[in-house]
Amino acid sequence: MSESLEPCGRLSSLKEQVEKKLCEVLDRAGTKGWRRLGEIVGSDRRFKVSPDDLEMCSLKVLHPDGSPSRTLLRLMGERGCTRGHLMDYLQTLGNAEALQCLKAPALQVLIQPQSVALVCGHNVRLSCHAVGQLPVQYQWFKSREEVPNGSTPDLVIAQVDVKDAGFYVCRVNCGDSFEFSQWAQVDVLDASTPCGQSSEGRLKVAVQPQSQRLHAGQTLRLECGAVGRPIPCYRWHRNGAPVANATRRKLTIPHVTQDHQGRYCCEISGGGERTWSNEVEIVIDDVYAIGGGSTDFLLNSIPEQLYATDKVALLIGNLTYQNHLQLKAPMVDVYDLTNVLRQLNFKVVSLLDLTESEMRNAVDEFLLLLHRGVYGLLYYAGHGYENYGNSFMVPVDAPNPYRSANCLCVQSILKLMQEKETGLNVFLLDMCRKRNIHDESTPSIVLRVTANIVFGYATCQDAEAFELSSSGFTNGVFVKFLKKRLLDDEKITVVLDRVAEDMGQFDATKGKQALEIRSSLSERRALNDPVQPGTADQVHSRQWAKAHELPETMILDFECGAQIKLGFAAEFSNVLVIYTHIIKKPAELSSCQGHVTDFPQELDVDPKEMNRDTPEETGIYLLSSSLPQHCLYTRLSSLQKLREELVFTVCLRGTYAAMDDDDAVCWTKKVNIGKPLIARLDLHEAMRRISCLQTCTMPHSPGQSPAPQNCLHPPGQDQSLLSPQRHHLNVGAAAADGDVEHGHNEVACSSSIPIEASDDMDELQTAFINSLQLQQQ
Repeated sequence: MSESLEPCGRLSSLKEQVEKKLCEVLDRAGTKGWRRLGEIVGSDRRFKVSPDDLEMCSLKVLHPDGSPSRTLLRLMGERGCTRGHLMDYLQTLGNAEALQCLKAPALQVLIQPQSVALVCGHNVRLSCHAVGQLPVQYQWFKSREEVPNGSTPDLVIAQVDVKDAGFYVCRVNCGDSFEFSQWAQVDVLDASTPCGQSSEGRLKVAVQPQSQRLHAGQTLRLECGAVGRPIPCYRWHRNGAPVANATRRKLTIPHVTQDHQGRYCCEISGGGERTWSNEVEIVIDDVYAIGGGSTDFLLNSIPEQLYATDKVALLIGNLTYQNHLQLKAPMVDVYDLTNVLRQLNFKVVSLLDLTESEMRNAVDEFLLLLHRGVYGLLYYAGHGYENYGNSFMVPVDAPNPYRSANCLCVQSILKLMQEKETGLNVFLLDMCRKRNIHDESTPSIVLRVTANIVFGYATCQDAEAFELSSSGFTNGVFVKFLKKRLLDDEKITVVLDRVAEDMGQFDATKGKQALEIRSSLSERRALNDPVQPGTADQVHSRQWAKAHELPETMILDFECGAQIKLGFAAEFSNVLVIYTHIIKKPAELSSCQGHVTDFPQELDVDPKEMNRDTPEETGIYLLSSSLPQHCLYTRLSSLQKLREELVFTVCLRGTYAAMDDDDAVCWTKKVNIGKPLIARLDLHEAMRRISCLQTCTMPHSPGQSPAPQNCLHPPGQDQSLLSPQRHHLNVGAAAADGDVEHGHNEVACSSSIPIEASDDMDELQTAFINSLQLQQQ
């Protein structure tokens, strides 16, 4: 059934073409447009669309291609509004044209082709059936090539051969309308022994792995295969434990060592059934031979040098809570870890006091950087809690009491991290893990077994994390010991083990707080491994690095002949320090002074803490020793809230010798320093990629994220049918309690991605689309 016919479907699953047309209608509809729609929705208490929300929507017209309607629709979708609700609101609005956009299409694909695995010599049938207002025509494609005689609803391939394996899709035409089916994979097994074809829903192993004896340094190749519909899923095991990232029919391990020796077998599942391949023995000799003739030279195997294609880190410290106990240590902890990680060549973004939406967007940007071979580290310090095995990080704007809907779920983020082919993911949680009695939600998040993920909890389950003091600036217990070990040239799990031992010897928290480590690290990965740029997303990586780049120092010339030097320093990625210093004073001026003023309101700068004679007077404590002396200092925090470029005024106030102080003359200059530090990433935006932090409940390829922006589609066609707290010690401790409430991210395109999609799937789809464009020219 076409998704626009499903009245209970989420707005987030609206087809792109439908959403675009609907937004065009609402943007130009005047009194029956998006603003009136927002007012109607705002009168319904279920979805809480406020005047401030509508004002945010209206600002979208300032952006190129900005659409207030699209922002409103996505805000409604984020808050649970369905297509059925939207149709009711449009009916009340009286906008028949907008309502028509949600009506049934002229063409619907009712039966989708299903992926299948079978043995050479058998027949295969792929079916695609559609209905329309006019006669329907079909055309099948294999990859980007048309299938000869493939113009019927059922594509039958008799006596399939290995060359017939691949991905198939059907284009359905009805007059001027056309749709694409889901992609279907045909996996053809070249079995050496006869195997009867499996009936649908029944698994039968046709290709068994073979025992092998290898020398260290050689490549291990294992293969198994089963027939069945739907196409089976595979999971390799060694000595009874899952092998990391081994979810394909063929298992390849280059440069084997004795660590790879053992008993291997493959778990095969599909159609509600599960079976296993034979268990085989893999023997790895510790040496291998090089040479020829009568002489062989035995060389010890040399372990391959491990490296990262990039190193990125996100550090979040929440301390200034609006409705909860204020904290001290997160600021010091984030500052110290930033300095250590930069010594390890990490690109670090360090942030203080984030709201819920800012935390989501910051984590979202971080996830975009996790690609093949990247080392990623995420550290959080602040209030937190743990219920039913799920850990939650509490934003500074969380209500009292808070629940999962107001917080970020660690397991939800981890699930998305598991979709990446990273070299190393390190997640450090410096927060309490006590139960939250106000939250009874039990989100079900299924995590796969994947390699190269390391968790470091600052405390054990149902225990608290401690600060050392409620006054002054000192580290929390965890970072007090962590920062002394991070530079060690050791596997990261060894480093954390030593931190745990150090904490265990600390008398102040002995028996109260103990580090808990969870790891699936299968290699000797260390934070000081070298960086060799590879396949990482260089565009996002450069943008992330710029989030800590400072504006250049300026020399401002004033009409009176005076000069002011304007300098900048970063205490954190969202905290900018501006210092001013008069470097040239004309002789005719008896005195002069320069200061900065007129900052954007969203930065909420207290005038009483601006232009102070010492850094400490303006709240700059951690950076004070490295700032130049004899200046006036101003600290700007919460740069993530900055919506436009940072424009402010520099004032020079001078007094001539013959004048009284009350008759001073003022000169001003406007200064524009663009979007400094984290402001470049626009974390203030409420919902840029809200789907990225929701857990997808639909099946998708084990190696692919179900993010909809990766789904390609033919011209004019809908993509969904083509794409396959912490406590203080000795000061009267107070508990710091502290997921995203998991909405279902119903991304229709993910269900169309083949179960075992190739690494070249995006390239395949791009070529396919280009070929269609050429055919239409």
